[in-house]
Amino acid sequence: MRNAGILVIIIGALMIAYTGFNIITKEKVVDVGPIEINKEEKHPVQWSPIVGVILVIGGIAMVAMNKK
Repeated sequence: MRNAGILVIIIGALMIAYTGFNIITKEKVVDVGPIEINKEEKHPVQWSPIVGVILVIGGIAMVAMNKK
């Protein structure tokens, strides 16, 4: 339980520091013989830093309950 609590704290801290990332996908627009045109699209994935704070608090609680 202590190790899981530490892992949750680390994940929460990372979620506070990095509030999101982009996923880039490539899509074929035109494919005519030897001519090929691709389009790159960015899809943002974002979360609130409050989620990270909640995870940190939950991880601290998990570590604290393990000591009792």
